[in-house]
Amino acid sequence: MSKKTVSPPANACPCGSGRDYAACCRPFHAGTSPAPSAEALMRSRYSAFAVGDAAYLLRTWHSSTRPAALDLGDDATRWLGLKILATLGGAEHDAEGRVEFVARYKVGGKAGRLHEDSRFVREGGQWVYLAGDMR
Repeated sequence: MSKKTVSPPANACPCGSGRDYAACCRPFHAGTSPAPSAEALMRSRYSAFAVGDAAYLLRTWHSSTRPAALDLGDDATRWLGLKILATLGGAEHDAEGRVEFVARYKVGGKAGRLHEDSRFVREGGQWVYLAGDMR
């Protein structure tokens, strides 16, 4: 597996929260604190794709659906923005949650949208991504 260099943004977090990356998704990526909700995990996973942090994506994937490897090294996708459309459950004391979102991206000069309804559960006391249904 080739390793893409993780390049954290200088200021604004890619997740679109309006907060600085260092105070938003970076602590989750660094492993210094867990995501407190399914939405926070969804945002941090989007940011992980944006900065090329495959290790975080694997670490936050449910053990029953996690791929053996994730190679973002040759990924030419440029992530442009995330919009959360709806959440169901997924609060701090819930056992499961759903987050519907649209992620905008560009590959080879062509724009695209990923519209997904993602399912999250707790595993080992932490929120993890279970699976998603494309819309």
